[in-house]
Amino acid sequence: MQRLLVALLAAFDAAIAAAVGLVVLLAPLTLLWTVAFGVSADWGALWPLTGTLWQFGHGVPLSIDIAGDLLRTTGIAPDAAAFTLSVTPLAFLLFTLLFAARSGARAARAGAWLMGSLSGAATFAVIAAGVALTSHLEGAATPLALGMLLPPAVYLLGAMGGAVRIAWEDGDGGALDRVHDVFDSWGDWGPVPSAAVRGAAFALVGVTFFGALAIAVATLARGGEVVALFQAARVDALGATVITLGQLAYLPTAVVWAVSWLAGPGFAVGAGTAVSPAGTQLGVVPGLPILGILPENTSIWMLVVVILPIAAGAFAGWAVRSRLVWEVTPLGTAHRAVIAVGIGALTAGAAAVAAVLGGGSMGPGRLVEAGPDVLAFSLALGGEVLLGAAILLLSPRNRDELAEERTDRWLAEMTESERSGGATENRDVPSGWTASTDGRPSPYDTVPLDDLGPIRPAAGTPQDPVV
Repeated sequence: MQRLLVALLAAFDAAIAAAVGLVVLLAPLTLLWTVAFGVSADWGALWPLTGTLWQFGHGVPLSIDIAGDLLRTTGIAPDAAAFTLSVTPLAFLLFTLLFAARSGARAARAGAWLMGSLSGAATFAVIAAGVALTSHLEGAATPLALGMLLPPAVYLLGAMGGAVRIAWEDGDGGALDRVHDVFDSWGDWGPVPSAAVRGAAFALVGVTFFGALAIAVATLARGGEVVALFQAARVDALGATVITLGQLAYLPTAVVWAVSWLAGPGFAVGAGTAVSPAGTQLGVVPGLPILGILPENTSIWMLVVVILPIAAGAFAGWAVRSRLVWEVTPLGTAHRAVIAVGIGALTAGAAAVAAVLGGGSMGPGRLVEAGPDVLAFSLALGGEVLLGAAILLLSPRNRDELAEERTDRWLAEMTESERSGGATENRDVPSGWTASTDGRPSPYDTVPLDDLGPIRPAAGTPQDPVV
């Protein structure tokens, strides 16, 4: 009954996640639709537009085909009438991923992590299939197969990640415990995989922080350009609201681009363009206000920013090393080197996935190439994080670290000794004395004399004469 209840709750979580994502799109679109077209507008296209954008937010590419009448009205060139959008607004994908991780963790605490994760993913797949089948929008189409597969794949990945993290630490009494036992049988190599995963998580948090900080600094430095592009768009309050909401959805994507810039390879905003610390080469770019933060020119000295991903790797190495010392797990140089390589490799893999989702095509013509290069970004970021992690993990152990390790070991031994001794086995030991392993007081302890009772001289001890 408990497993069935966990499965039902996980399915309910998935339904809520999908509903919230759709409502976040549907509510502002409804308001904008009413303001723009009035209450007598054709509401038949509202749901297809919502479903299409929801799929696009989960990584499904969007094929745009502008009709002939609209071409003549807007003056768009015929060769720009059909193009593909594949630069994903990662805000929707991240929301689904984090919500699924929370649901998977709750299922793991309930003791049914696998059933809960699969139940939630299956429910999300049913909802995604319904959205894909009912959201055919003329002029903006999504591949049916990808629309049915990618959203539940994102949810399954998040649910499994959150569930495995909890079940690995607390145990599940099943497959994960058997895998854990296999790792434990490796001896000193047992903690290496989990330490590498933990370090990669710290490294990704660090580079994400630096990427967001770079976006904030660029916005403050070039805020005037952003405002000028808003004014140049000549939109009313409704149009400005639509542009602002769209840019907020693309904010995590901008963070990925910023991290690629910090790592060195940079990114492209069209074929033949490059934005990197080593130099900026831009042609005509779309008049989107968020692109106003792009630097007009850079100096070779700005390559110093690559120290930030190295610092993130050093932070990951420090966190892993501190955890190993706290757990009294002194590993050799080879073990720590493998951990550093694992941190770099996992970070590179995550960077490759982020580059695939955050790059691609953002318009017709030369805009078919946008975002960071997958191979260059992943190799650069992984190598820099590896360097920083190796510096902290492979550096000589200082006296403070060794003293901390000895202190932790001594405290653990004292705690174990107290548990194995017990007060019932040493009732004759006076208060304040420390019992040794054979039950006798330690000769190095002192107690108040009143606690020992009357003091009598030992037999054969000469006494002072009584006057």
